[in-house]
Amino acid sequence: MVSRRFPLILLAVCLLALPVFGQSQSASKPKPRVVVVGVNGMEWDIIRPLLVKGELPNLARVIKNGAYGKLRTVSAPNCPRVYSTIFTGTKPEEHGVTGFLVGGITANTNMLKEEPIWSVLSKSGVTVGMANVPATFPVMPVNGYMVSGMLTRGKNCEDGVLCAPKLTEVQGGEPVYPAAMKTELVKNVGDFYIDCERMPSAEQLRGHETEVIDSWLKKVDVIREQQTKLFDYLMTSHPTDFTWFVQSCEDRTGHWLYPIAPYNAGYNPKINAVRTDAFPNQYIGFDKVLGSILKHVDENTYLFIVSDHGIK
Repeated sequence: MVSRRFPLILLAVCLLALPVFGQSQSASKPKPRVVVVGVNGMEWDIIRPLLVKGELPNLARVIKNGAYGKLRTVSAPNCPRVYSTIFTGTKPEEHGVTGFLVGGITANTNMLKEEPIWSVLSKSGVTVGMANVPATFPVMPVNGYMVSGMLTRGKNCEDGVLCAPKLTEVQGGEPVYPAAMKTELVKNVGDFYIDCERMPSAEQLRGHETEVIDSWLKKVDVIREQQTKLFDYLMTSHPTDFTWFVQSCEDRTGHWLYPIAPYNAGYNPKINAVRTDAFPNQYIGFDKVLGSILKHVDENTYLFIVSDHGIK
């Protein structure tokens, strides 16, 4: 079963575990850790120029000391479809989460037909920490902690699609495991937004494009600051063998404000001309988040930065 599924990440975890449990290794040798950082909608045509200009120093350091390349995603990629494929190492038609809505119901973990990686690792005694990962609501029991991400339902957000309830506003399921950890997070991190909210409607924008877009982007900055604080707190106070965090604001901004007409299906000069710097700025913001995470990465940590899809 294991050999068929999780061909990339689980194999990496298994290989990294060999020195720890191998007979020739010293029992005092530090246990290796795996950290996965997801960037929702990572577009290389925007990132490359920023790297050349030196505006992404942390990502540049990771690339210099590691390896990178393009990965093939699933057909008709969308966040829950792709992330559930990564979770299970199986195709969408096998794991069951084929889109944002499945049978008219918002995609959720109860729909998974295949065992996700956090469950497999937990059963093997590996400690697991996950936060803001799409399609992980409601959270499931793990040998560690889980904080849900995109598709979390809540106040004024009943469908859970592309909206941003605060942690205390979540409805229809648990956003944190163990449940008692929710109070701890509110106390030490704050009542943070679970995810970036959907873009304003055409009606909301009409005649107020600059004002509405600037206001929305300011909230994105607040959410990213909250997520940075959350990730740093979790890695400091609750270190785990396998950690998985995701940033999603890049995706929302890219789909809405990609400044190149041929590659933005919803391109509107009246909207996209307002803030042509908005999409590149998301990656500059992400680089700062990455810098905070890298403070917790040492020579015994294997770091993966992955994306579910691009924007074009």
